[in-house]
Amino acid sequence: RHLGEIPEAPRTFTRIGFINEHQVAVGETTFGGRKELEGSTGMLDYGSLMEIALERAKTAREAIDVIGDLVTKYGYRSEGESISITDPEEAWILEIVPKGGGEKGAVWVAERVPDGEIAAHANQSRIRTFPLHDPDRAIYSPDVISFARKKGWYTGPDEKFSFADTYAPLTFGAIRFCEARVWSMFRRAAPSLGLGVEYADGHHPDKRLPFSVRPDAPLTTADVMALMRDHFEGTPLDMTKDVGAGPFACPYRWRPLVWKVDGTRYLNERAISTQQTGLSFVAQSRAALPDPIGGVLWFGVDDTAMTSYVPIYCGVTKVPPAYAEGVASMTRFSWDSAFWVFNWVSNFAYSRYKDMIVDIERARGELEGRFLAEQPEVDRAALALYEQAPLLARDYLTRYSVSRGQLTVERWRKLGQELLVKYLDGNVKDRRGRVSHPPYPESWYRRIVADHGDVIRMPEKAGH
Repeated sequence: RHLGEIPEAPRTFTRIGFINEHQVAVGETTFGGRKELEGSTGMLDYGSLMEIALERAKTAREAIDVIGDLVTKYGYRSEGESISITDPEEAWILEIVPKGGGEKGAVWVAERVPDGEIAAHANQSRIRTFPLHDPDRAIYSPDVISFARKKGWYTGPDEKFSFADTYAPLTFGAIRFCEARVWSMFRRAAPSLGLGVEYADGHHPDKRLPFSVRPDAPLTTADVMALMRDHFEGTPLDMTKDVGAGPFACPYRWRPLVWKVDGTRYLNERAISTQQTGLSFVAQSRAALPDPIGGVLWFGVDDTAMTSYVPIYCGVTKVPPAYAEGVASMTRFSWDSAFWVFNWVSNFAYSRYKDMIVDIERARGELEGRFLAEQPEVDRAALALYEQAPLLARDYLTRYSVSRGQLTVERWRKLGQELLVKYLDGNVKDRRGRVSHPPYPESWYRRIVADHGDVIRMPEKAGH
């Protein structure tokens, strides 16, 4: 609903999704925070703040300043949010909470990710103590500590003030459902750190994760895509191993996350890759190239493990039609919508995940591998055109990005058809059309026998 208006800036910048024409990119995750912070009367929610920041900022630091100024003037209406902000030179995480109790403003802190390190956030505040006198590493609202003192939430010295512990105290759920995802990304990027499951399982809250870690090796675009496709494989939280995975090792669990049996509560794991994801992206910001060429949003719809990322350069003048707003809706299916085509494939694949994910990964690898291999030549061609006239480069990049988006959706439609034919009615067909009837894994048969064996046991001399 309409809550008010703010003056337009003298000049605004183009944004394509979550990146603008100056290669500034943003992402977010909601962490909520203390119940006492609810009920603020501000005008702007986190989505509006992110959009306006992209429209007004040339750098990540400028985006932080824009957000800080806006919430001071117009207030903040959302819950606690953690917003990642990057540009070609720096990466920051900004965390913000409303003041609650009918107050208009917000308190916030932004911490820079050290060069050569990676940070992650997943529905839980991650900034604890931060440098108070080093604006190159941390920027914060003037009352970030004094507001907590006023509320009686903090009484210690300023230098030991922890934003996360004060405004979003850890709970078991915050660790198991949220911080566990950060742990899984860190453990994969930096296995040499030996980060065990002790903290991620929620039973040792004192074993906190650092704000950022240095990966064992520099991460490529493909590496970051792979980190997004995690289900805790190979860990005690591996979602493919328990009975909930079914006979085909499906690492997905339908909601709710917490359920009861005989009054005892149990949980489903919450992985990075999850079925309810609407969209995800990997943003590239490259200082060595002009902005329209250097910024790329590798964009995907639906579950990260089931999607295929498409390169959308930030200099484009339009997006692939299948990815445009208004093609379909959550209540209206369309074969012209990337969202629905990808969901059609993934929802069928959940029924026989262990087998179908092989076909999906093969198709995805062909597409993403091709696009990543094309990128150096696309960059060179665009740069040559840019040196003649920037508009020529933008037109070239638009045609390229649109073609790759449409190609991806066309391939996914074909993939869905191939999967339906190959796995129809529980059978499996090879490329020659020969049908096989692979049994369930023996481990699954044993579970069936343990649960229902007395009913389905055949007499020893019964015919078949």
